[in-house]
Amino acid sequence: MTHYIGSGPYCYANSLAMVLGQSTPPPAVIEVLTGSPFGFELIGGTLPLFDPYGWDPDQGLDAAIALLGARCARTTGGTAEEAEEQLREASARGPVLVGPVDMGLLLHQPGTPTADGGDHFVVVLEVDGGKVIFHDPHGHPYTTLPVADFLAAWEAKAVGYADAPYVMRAGFVQERKVSAEDALRASLPDAERWLAGRHDRPVPAGTLGGDAGVEALAALVEGGLDVRMRGFLEHFAIRVGARRLADAAHCLDSLGLPGAASIAAGQARLVGGLQHPLVTGDDRAVADGLRRLAPTYERLRTALASRIV
Repeated sequence: MTHYIGSGPYCYANSLAMVLGQSTPPPAVIEVLTGSPFGFELIGGTLPLFDPYGWDPDQGLDAAIALLGARCARTTGGTAEEAEEQLREASARGPVLVGPVDMGLLLHQPGTPTADGGDHFVVVLEVDGGKVIFHDPHGHPYTTLPVADFLAAWEAKAVGYADAPYVMRAGFVQERKVSAEDALRASLPDAERWLAGRHDRPVPAGTLGGDAGVEALAALVEGGLDVRMRGFLEHFAIRVGARRLADAAHCLDSLGLPGAASIAAGQARLVGGLQHPLVTGDDRAVADGLRRLAPTYERLRTALASRIV
């Protein structure tokens, strides 16, 4: 198994790796610890994401931080003025993981502003006078924004899962040393639960998970995708979905679970193989690939439940 190394939209995993420092495992491991590879959801019946039913990056970060033996202070809400003051104070003591923010309102990125409500995470280094200095893992180290513009993105009004504005995590402390292997092994029960279909998180009406969600997406593809959904799949969902699964396969193999690793690797191949037919308009091939993918989530759950080696 050749492990993928390269670019990809891993904003929160990259951001957490930055704030935890040199002792943390690579972003590929952090991504798996969040639980993101272990499922599929079609939010509201229209937004396809290769992550578990009811999952979101904010709760995924909490899971990864705990599994890595760390803790931090997570704060939310307040007025824009209060959020700015908190960010000034926190960043004076160390890096701050900020997000979700509205990616379309990060005006240092070409093509902004947009109104698509895409979520993103960044690491704030300093608030210097009227500007915020931060590492944007989407390819922009030491970038800057005027404070007012940063606050507008940070309010995250259009980010669907944001339960409050101005979410940040600061004051990271490593409470105990945890190896990547131990953290990954401790994450397996949660991976199984995600694959089984957790229902302890609210989701929009019409949301489908797992094989039912994949089958529903295949039907949408056959019926003709609108421009927005096709663009979302082409530019984001397929890329991140294939990478998550490839990283899960690599991590599972490192734990001595070749059966589960083989299934995840096969999933990664199926998802990655959707990119070319999607872009070229071969929707029949896309639908066929999705239908081959649909039953694999239960196979992976079964493999993890029995710890097939």
